[in-house]
Amino acid sequence: MIVFVDLEHERIQQDPDLWQRAYAWRLRTKYRLEAISGDRCLIVRYDRLDPGLLRAIKARAVVVSGCYTDFEHYSERELAGLRAVFHQAAWPTLGFCAGQQLMAEAYGARIAEIGPLSPGERDVYADQRVPGHVPGKKAERGFMPVHILSEHPLMAGLPSQAEFFQAHYWELKELPQGFHNLARSPITTYQAIAHDRLPLFGTQFHPEYFDDKHPAGRRLIENFLRIALGWPEDLAGASILAGGGTQGTTTAPPDGAVKPESQSGNG
Repeated sequence: MIVFVDLEHERIQQDPDLWQRAYAWRLRTKYRLEAISGDRCLIVRYDRLDPGLLRAIKARAVVVSGCYTDFEHYSERELAGLRAVFHQAAWPTLGFCAGQQLMAEAYGARIAEIGPLSPGERDVYADQRVPGHVPGKKAERGFMPVHILSEHPLMAGLPSQAEFFQAHYWELKELPQGFHNLARSPITTYQAIAHDRLPLFGTQFHPEYFDDKHPAGRRLIENFLRIALGWPEDLAGASILAGGGTQGTTTAPPDGAVKPESQSGNG
């Protein structure tokens, strides 16, 4: 089973429209993970996650979402279980955007806003209702090119310049201890990271947002699941199902072309 950790704070319910959009995105991502892996996917809220739960349900991989809400609204008590999962590193784990940021922070990296806009630079969130966003802050939003720096298995099959969906105005300010950098963009240096020894991976961008014109995100998720579930190289899009050892051919995602929604500064 794959566990998809919902990192969104409950305060998002104060905005019913935004809450419904976030809820729909979580459900869509769950179905996409199931379609790509051929395995089941369980959504678990971040404050209900801990290593004991993952052991009890025999989780095989963990994926951590982004969020609309800035981290100042989260308590350490609520995040303790997720941090423990990062530190134990007993399950292959991939963090999207804010998920990467929390993973990096757990290993000593500093995270912060990208910085102020340069004179005349456009505010990409100016016409968006994004909680916590302060006008005048530099950000990345939309499908944008990312330069691949490494031949790491997470990046297998991707061109040197791949387009991924961006939605953030926070970023890693340094590489966490034990990790190396896999990709960068003109604005954000640490677009994808991987631990040197542990099965921990993160992306500042959102690979779960992909469509027929922008397939790189799906390929990266396939690569992660290949690493996590032990697929042979020729089994992209199939998984070795838990317990049975049989190969499960997957179907296409339920919605191949998706209009991305805006995410917060964390992503």
